[in-house]
Amino acid sequence: MAEVGVPKVSVVVPAYNCGPHIEKLVASLLRQSLPADEFEMIFVDDGSTDETAERLDRLAAEHRHVTVLHIENSGWPSRPRNLGIEQARGEYVFFADDDDWFADEALERLYACAKANDADIVIGKMAGYGRPVPRELFRKNRFDATLGNSPLIDSLTCHKLFRRSFLNEHGLRFPEGGKRRLEDHSLVVRAYFLSRRTSVLSDYICYHHVQRGDARNVTAAPLDPSSYYASVREALDVVDAHTEPGALRDRLHRRWLRNEMLSRLRGKRLLNAPEAWVEQVALEVQKIMQDRFAPGVAGGLPPMLRAMAYLAERGRVADLRRLAHWEAGIGAHGTVGELRRADHAVTVTVAAELRSADQPVSFRADGDRDVLMLPMEEIEPEVLDATAQVRKARLDLVARHRETGAEIFLPNTFETERITGTTAADTVHLVHRATATIDFAALNGGRTRGSWLLKARITNVGWTEDARLPLVFICRADGSRPRIRDERKVWNRLRSAVGRRIKR
Repeated sequence: MAEVGVPKVSVVVPAYNCGPHIEKLVASLLRQSLPADEFEMIFVDDGSTDETAERLDRLAAEHRHVTVLHIENSGWPSRPRNLGIEQARGEYVFFADDDDWFADEALERLYACAKANDADIVIGKMAGYGRPVPRELFRKNRFDATLGNSPLIDSLTCHKLFRRSFLNEHGLRFPEGGKRRLEDHSLVVRAYFLSRRTSVLSDYICYHHVQRGDARNVTAAPLDPSSYYASVREALDVVDAHTEPGALRDRLHRRWLRNEMLSRLRGKRLLNAPEAWVEQVALEVQKIMQDRFAPGVAGGLPPMLRAMAYLAERGRVADLRRLAHWEAGIGAHGTVGELRRADHAVTVTVAAELRSADQPVSFRADGDRDVLMLPMEEIEPEVLDATAQVRKARLDLVARHRETGAEIFLPNTFETERITGTTAADTVHLVHRATATIDFAALNGGRTRGSWLLKARITNVGWTEDARLPLVFICRADGSRPRIRDERKVWNRLRSAVGRRIKR
């Protein structure tokens, strides 16, 4: 039990020129199932020049559990968050952004998870809107997660529940002093190493994480490569201070190589960026790879990313651009085969494969190895060795709730078939087939009211790609027998109607 008069949770929100975007967050906090006298909201207005300050003051006047701090503009969320920690009285602190929002039971469930597991940190499942979220981390509940036994390193934003005494015991604060990109990373990584217990709550979407369409939130401005990668080095320093050289350090370093470095030098992201900016990023990436990373960091990547790392470390920007043009066409293509239903359950069989444009992603046989085929010859076959990845290729079937963004991994059986190439006997491509039974009485804890989309998600050789399948399951009540809408029939009717009009 929390102490009498002490809130269970303090929600700290930096706010700057939010406009109407803050309304969804406020409404979600006012709807929380946790009683209003058991949590507090602390908004720190970072010198807003619009109506944000007045809107927050009205909110505080109407609700006793709302506090507003007004400060001179600091230009970044770090100082407002730190002031929020100092102001907080709650047993736990959650850091939220002003344009995101909470699910109705989020605070109650997060706090219950923290108390049940005596956790210093609780990470609630997130849904992303224009922002990536760590899908693998949320595949299942993890009540004693560590950097060694789970993909915790994939979640480095601060949108988590932290025990307030834990933050204070270790002096965990956000770096201040101007615009500090990746300000979350150093704090969160250090917190992971220091936490006595970290829990991951994956059976309920707690937090909805949004990329604003107007891109006016503070951190949406284009990054400066020099300062950005200085922040990456600071996060790597934290890892190095808590690990010895070896497999764990390599795996943790690999997260920044993959997400903050190579991700900016691939596909459409590279092609849409200014050429001079790409050159700057490539130079910073090359220096970090040469200065900081052991060979095992890039060596542990899947072959597509390993090829990018190979080119980046050698400063081959023109070849990275050539590779990006090819990769921009990569996607997953899926088809629905058998479809059976029995009461509340539906069984579906799906086939899917990776393609670039109209051609399947292929592999060349090299002895007993599978070598990924890329549109260039100047990469050593060892770099493109995909044998292990081909064996570990995975097809997941995922149900996504259209209204809330909830994603549920469906238990399935799958197999991978090797198809010999039509133009060369020594090439193959992979077709994955999976069968899953969706029990709508049990899916998402029985909370199934609304529309569910079905996706086939292929993970192989450096890509994770979704194929949207043409089925929609519509539940009119929680746990009810779904109505199935086959959008192929809708498309065929539209084509027929268009054809008739053309003939007329």
